[in-house]
Amino acid sequence: MTRPVRIGVGLQPQHADYSEIRDALVRAEEMGVDAVFNWDHFFPLSGDSNGKHFECWTMLGSWAEATERVEFGALVTCNTYRNPELLADMARTVDHASDGRLILGIGAGWFEKDYDEYGYEFGTPGSRLADLKQALPRIKERWSKLNPAPKRKIPVLIGGGGERKTLAYTAEHADIWHGFGGADVIKHKNGVLDKWCAEIGRDPEEIERSCGANPRKPESGDAYLEAGASFITLGFDGRDNYDLSPLAEWLAWRDESNAV
Repeated sequence: MTRPVRIGVGLQPQHADYSEIRDALVRAEEMGVDAVFNWDHFFPLSGDSNGKHFECWTMLGSWAEATERVEFGALVTCNTYRNPELLADMARTVDHASDGRLILGIGAGWFEKDYDEYGYEFGTPGSRLADLKQALPRIKERWSKLNPAPKRKIPVLIGGGGERKTLAYTAEHADIWHGFGGADVIKHKNGVLDKWCAEIGRDPEEIERSCGANPRKPESGDAYLEAGASFITLGFDGRDNYDLSPLAEWLAWRDESNAV
């Protein structure tokens, strides 16, 4: 299976007013990106740790109404911030509000300040991964019970590169895998994911491979594509006023790659 190259934008919801985030969302869609993501944190991850910041899922509900074409979601939802059944219902609702354009990005969570400030138990990497393992089938089961059902089979994106657990869960449950790191890292992790798919008897081609890239280094696109990632997301935040000018070159590269 040869998947089309896709370009996503990560609008990091930090250091900006909501009107600026919404404006960047609309501009990204008008420029022709395939997907737009925010993230699921309660505080900025860079810059002033107490700077401006907005909540993920409330924002996604707004994005459903502010856009017409792009897919969108969180890169990624922290599993332990919400009961899995509630998260499934939230996702189904945003899916309907957008007429079937939501991607459910999810991961085990890692940012300790979020947990401490909002009263969640931080636990250990092992306990958070165990929570993710039991949540994934619960989310899918709840989708099968909701009335009305989701508009489509909501794509599940799992973020993270842990080779013993995260990639095993990805092989079993995900439609998209999102990794972090350079092209060599992505290539290696894709190989590990393929092995997990073989172990459970799943066709690895069923899982779209995604990664982040530096928006100001479009020359890295070919390396990521060769490493097996066809869905590339570029991050922007409020400190640069969501300057999306680097997107034009990436979108041209996408179109050229898909024309081959």
